[in-house]
Amino acid sequence: MKNHRAVLLSLLAVLLVAAGCRSRTDRSEGTVLLSVSHFDGLPVGLSLHSSTATTQIGQITLRNFPKDPTGTTSDLQSIELRSYQITYRRRDTGTRVPPPSVQGIFGLVPVNGTLDLFNLPYITSDQILSQPLRDLLDRGRDSETGTAVIVLDVTLQFFGRTLSGDEVASEPATFTIEVTP
Repeated sequence: MKNHRAVLLSLLAVLLVAAGCRSRTDRSEGTVLLSVSHFDGLPVGLSLHSSTATTQIGQITLRNFPKDPTGTTSDLQSIELRSYQITYRRRDTGTRVPPPSVQGIFGLVPVNGTLDLFNLPYITSDQILSQPLRDLLDRGRDSETGTAVIVLDVTLQFFGRTLSGDEVASEPATFTIEVTP
């Protein structure tokens, strides 16, 4: 009976400790946070046949925050960007989505600083030439839903490493576009 209580108390203690941790600011995994702090020139629609269609985001600002704002910081907490991932999710009744994309990128986000990225692609020819967007190009409508508009959530996530070697990933940042023929 005493062993059962001891195990139960130990389990309760572990649960309380786990509940007290905030994964994003837990100081045991790296010393900084990478955050998408600003978008400018976000697209709201994409016309695939338009000669003026833009497949880029005008400006994205990334910010490097120390996890302990009252602690000391070092240049070794600066983040070297390595890549970003783009994923898509349907907002309409369709289920088919363009394939995800991982793009290489470089830049340095200083600790307590920002980095502006300009004209960042959010959709590439690989996505446009894959279903369901290919249907809009070829048929003028999505063969799955029968509509001429596909509504997509576009999610970006950035990846890098501090100069001291800690892997860092931003929280996903999402916006919505309407894709038409």
